Amino acid sequence: MPAAPPSPDGACSDLARRGAARRRWAVYSLLIAIATGQMAGRLLAVNSVDLVRLEQQRVSQRLESFRSELTEAGVPAEEVEQRVESRRVELQEKLRLQRPFLSGNDRSRWLAIRALVEHGTYEIDRVLEEPTWDTIDMVKHPNRDGAPRLYSSKPPLLVTLLAGKYWLIYKLTGCTLGTHPYTIGRAMLVTTNLLPMALMMVLVAAVAERLFDRIEGGSTNDDKWLASDWPRMFVVASAAFGTLLTPFAVVLNNHLVGAVSASIALYAWARVRLDGDRRGRWFALAGAAAAFTAANELPALALLVFLGVLLMRAPRQTVLCFVPAALVVVAAFFATNYAAHNSLRPPYMHRSGTEPSDNWYDYTYTRAGRERDSYWNQRRGMDVGEPSRAKYALHALVGHHGVFSLTPIWLLSFAGAAYSLARGNAVERELAGLILSLSVVCFTFYIGLRGQMDRNYGGMTAGFRWMFWFAPLWLAAMAPAVAWLAKTRAGRTLAGVLLALSALSTAYPTWNPWRQPWLYDWFEALGWV
Repeated sequence: MPAAPPSPDGACSDLARRGAARRRWAVYSLLIAIATGQMAGRLLAVNSVDLVRLEQQRVSQRLESFRSELTEAGVPAEEVEQRVESRRVELQEKLRLQRPFLSGNDRSRWLAIRALVEHGTYEIDRVLEEPTWDTIDMVKHPNRDGAPRLYSSKPPLLVTLLAGKYWLIYKLTGCTLGTHPYTIGRAMLVTTNLLPMALMMVLVAAVAERLFDRIEGGSTNDDKWLASDWPRMFVVASAAFGTLLTPFAVVLNNHLVGAVSASIALYAWARVRLDGDRRGRWFALAGAAAAFTAANELPALALLVFLGVLLMRAPRQTVLCFVPAALVVVAAFFATNYAAHNSLRPPYMHRSGTEPSDNWYDYTYTRAGRERDSYWNQRRGMDVGEPSRAKYALHALVGHHGVFSLTPIWLLSFAGAAYSLARGNAVERELAGLILSLSVVCFTFYIGLRGQMDRNYGGMTAGFRWMFWFAPLWLAAMAPAVAWLAKTRAGRTLAGVLLALSALSTAYPTWNPWRQPWLYDWFEALGWV
């Protein structure tokens, strides 16, 4: 017998759902466009603004002294001004303090990128001699010829990938990061940070749509929008304005890259488990993205392992697609590390306390004709490390660098994950279990297993940056909690307050994410730290 035609009511219902989805995506696109535009504005304006006046003052003082010397020597007035203007150009280069690279952390990577493209080596010694091209994030060890050289302490895979982008610019234009740091640096960050961040927000919205489709909506037409659309828009708005990833869009860093790759792995999981699409492409994408997350965030190795175990429900696709794709990234990680350092272990694993030759952080070096000691032999401020593990845990969770005090929207994430684990269906429990397990593993790694020198909250930075890559996972986890809060005006008000406080923390480091959070500054003003 032929299949019965769909009922008019069913067709209308399907059309209504698709219409509602289109309206939500219209709103999502606006939120993402605004957030991307704001990040782009920060990126285009990024500068060491606190040094501008000092730089101008230093140049002016030297020029006035030079002008006085020429005048006293009887040089004609016209010639004085000509020579002063000529000297101005020289002094502006020599005394330059402004730069678009705001911290030794991101400059470490830029130094390696320049060295690789301009000099064909990972050794940064020659670039380090240039004014404003300094960093504390470097190590020293013998090169293949046995000569001691300086290197970036950052894992070289990301640096090598970005060097390919810089090589194209360098070959096509002849310009360098040394001669055009603002133009080239900003152009590279647009494609490295801004566009991937926009992609992450799109993927978060796509996963949220799938998760909320599984959650029961309101029971009446009057509250249907609040029960169905409002919570979805809240999640996307949180992705756009409520995470501490957005301040880092103006600097080269591994945390934003790790978060984006984690969002890709999450989306690939959603296609397999929520959509039931078992084509090999999604398994391969999940494996490559999870491995690349681990290449940028070491504890994310747990994501690769856990995700592989969960996808073994389809063993053939996991073995033939997920595993090989992950192995390609793993091989690239170790290959670039060996090419850079003649070692399979990344630099941060060469910090032996008993074998001096295997401590790459204990060294001296010469810059501008002066011998200097490694910063890591004379740590200051935050980098001394917190002696008390309990105090470190307190401030990392709910204190001046707290994950939950600076971005309280994550309280909804853990509440939502707990609810899914207790009352969700099998797939919802799987996702909640994955996110909670990963969170516990990484919190334990950074808070419970690290020594004092590593208990530094990530250094001078806007938050506990080690956990930033969790943003897309925690955004997905909050779905049940947000859906529950959406049912009442009080619940929506509470969610709005949590988002407002989180947005405050993301907006506080207006120019530079390498600064203390607002809570730290407040605690310091009160004399608590």
